Amino acid sequence: MTRKILPIGIQTFLFELEVLEIEPEGRALQKIKDRGYANKYRADGRPLHLIGVEFSRGRRQVLGFAVESGD
Repeated sequence: MTRKILPIGIQTFLFELEVLEIEPEGRALQKIKDRGYANKYRADGRPLHLIGVEFSRGRRQVLGFAVESGD
């Protein structure tokens, strides 16, 4: 749904935000990987943090949150 890239200092944070109807599906972080969104940020040498967040449309709260960090 929404992708944000935040280069902060010597690190880069890539967020994928998904709005879901009912249950967490664990797909926000997987979407970053499957679609190669992070590939162009790996070459700059900064540590890269991939963050997937899933929100409930009805409950208006976070359903799932996953982080993967690396170079």
